[in-house]
Amino acid sequence: MAARGPVVVVGAGLSGLSAAIHLAAGGREVVVVEARDGPGGCCGSANLGPYRFDTGPSVLTMPDVLAGTFGAAGQDIGGRLPLRRLDPFYRLSFHDGSHLDVVPGAERMAENVRGLCGPDEAARYLRFRRRLGAMFEAEWSSFIDADMTRLRSMARPMALLRLAAAGGFRRLDRFVAGRLTDKRLVMAHTFQALYVGLPPAKALAIYAVIAHMDTVGGVYVPVGGGMNAIPNALAATAEKAGAAIRYGVRAERVETDTSGVSAVRLDTGERLRADHAVIACDLMHAHRGLLPEEAADWRLRRPHFSPSCLVAHIGLDRRPSGRAHHTLHFGREWKAASAALAAGRPQPDPSLLVTCPEDDPTAAPSGRATLSVLEPAPNTASGADWDRLAPRLEQRLLERLAGLGYGDLSDRPRLLFDPPAWERLGHSAGTPFALDHRFGQTAWLRPSGRSRRVPGLHFAGMYTAPGVGVPPALISGRLAAARILEGRR
Repeated sequence: MAARGPVVVVGAGLSGLSAAIHLAAGGREVVVVEARDGPGGCCGSANLGPYRFDTGPSVLTMPDVLAGTFGAAGQDIGGRLPLRRLDPFYRLSFHDGSHLDVVPGAERMAENVRGLCGPDEAARYLRFRRRLGAMFEAEWSSFIDADMTRLRSMARPMALLRLAAAGGFRRLDRFVAGRLTDKRLVMAHTFQALYVGLPPAKALAIYAVIAHMDTVGGVYVPVGGGMNAIPNALAATAEKAGAAIRYGVRAERVETDTSGVSAVRLDTGERLRADHAVIACDLMHAHRGLLPEEAADWRLRRPHFSPSCLVAHIGLDRRPSGRAHHTLHFGREWKAASAALAAGRPQPDPSLLVTCPEDDPTAAPSGRATLSVLEPAPNTASGADWDRLAPRLEQRLLERLAGLGYGDLSDRPRLLFDPPAWERLGHSAGTPFALDHRFGQTAWLRPSGRSRRVPGLHFAGMYTAPGVGVPPALISGRLAAARILEGRR
């Protein structure tokens, strides 16, 4: 008979909460242990005086994945976590002074492209948009929303043929530049490679699906509470479904016996009996004491980490006029900046993602606002001297913002997260983006979601397939739960 004992989930981030919801809804006894005082993990929140900042992801795409997570427990996302679609999704601001608003609808978006690049490029854009849709359809069910814990998961000839026919195995920059001619439009559909830790010249074209997710599918935000409202709502749903969540408790060791996982020992001295464990925290840290030696994964012998980022959260005394929720300011030296980051050096002229939340009363008092600015940066494994580098980059960032029309912000209250700060928060190599998505760290070649040698031990989160981002994290949790609900050890 299949084991029906308790399941312990380590980590109350998005992937851990997703696993807990699906497991509890499936009738399993679930305990989530979280070292911090509340849910969120990477999707956290910080306060500075009257200001509140999201310290994790600022872009939410594929809301159906989130809705499906709530739906597994019989909850409607509209009642639990209402979302609002941004319009524009992004404002892309180029160094020549031009800008492109990425907006809903093919014809409306084509009209914006026509105004920026001319009618011929608008026609090419519509053909390219259809090509992105074909790429997305070829990837989604077979490689993104699919369990990659077995090698045969990759051996899907028809799916691979469809992906190859769509151009998925070319380099991303060449794939896009072969269909669009205006450099600004090419940048608009290749900058997403930074999300997977690679420059466009090294990323596979399969990651053009990220451009499809946000430029076609759209970007959303919770109505009130910022992005941190997502884990809060997920945690409430997990508890309503029957899961127990314990905050301020650290898992110290996954214990095993001859049949596999037997318990999880906590820093309180308690021993939680478990037939299965889902490890939904930083995987590199987990392998330094939490996990038994036999759980080692050969894919982590020589990990390649994503670059990190420098993020400044700034409290404003008034909302900037005419600003979009998300604005990406491209640097002048796009290729040189990408090459510097790939080599582990600060970018000479970085692109900046500026987020100025709209209609979120939890972010700032009435009449005030917040600004969060992200600059890609080397991770701590690069050997950079961050004691010297951080103050210099912070000053450069403030000067750049002033030059972009945000005013002198040097005297405004702010929080700074640099790579050493991310490392102190528990992110290996000082990057909140985990491993990059080179071919050797994609799909089955990414650290497995299931231990081969320790029955009952599963993994979820950014280190596993499908990878980095809010929808992938939620999917990884669901996949871990599905394996457990199958009843196999």
